[in-house]
Amino acid sequence: MNYTGPKVRLSRYLGVPLTPKAARVMEKKPHPPGQHGTSRKRFSKISDYKRQLVEKQRLRCQYNVSEKQMVNYYKRASQRFGNNVDNIVQVLETRLDAIVLRAGLARTIYAARQYVSHRHILVNGKRVNIPSYNVEIGDVVAVKPKSQKMVCFEDALESIVSTPDYIERSKKDMSVKLLYLPKRDEVPIICDVPLVIEYYSR
Repeated sequence: MNYTGPKVRLSRYLGVPLTPKAARVMEKKPHPPGQHGTSRKRFSKISDYKRQLVEKQRLRCQYNVSEKQMVNYYKRASQRFGNNVDNIVQVLETRLDAIVLRAGLARTIYAARQYVSHRHILVNGKRVNIPSYNVEIGDVVAVKPKSQKMVCFEDALESIVSTPDYIERSKKDMSVKLLYLPKRDEVPIICDVPLVIEYYSR
């Protein structure tokens, strides 16, 4: 399976809605793509390694990071004290583009990365254009004033229902503050993270 390409097909293969369009399609076609996608036996006898690989790709795609980046994040997480599952999720979740997504300032991780790269995002009042920038506890992430009237940000804020407890959002200011590092069960991702840890610890 090629892990780059049409987002809807990739979403159906991984079982993760990566975009709003993919979510709509998956409601009608919840099975994987392809001629044998509806077969219940398709994934019933896959190896442990294959399960680990799929979960690793799920995690990678939800944060839109490369394999090289993912390896580095695993190494950083494994050097921290505490639970490796929480650690790797925290390292990924504190990426600037991930915070922009959780704040409801973007509808997808792909859009969040684009907004950061195009210099629409401020961190503590300073412009940052690096999607992988590490947001720390107490940092305030906001849309720069000149960009706040853009339709994409208004639409994103209108579409979001709620935000996680570890961030505090001001819809009026189009800003968000990271309150603390979240535990795995607080982060809205679809992934069996322990299998990802097993994959990289081989």
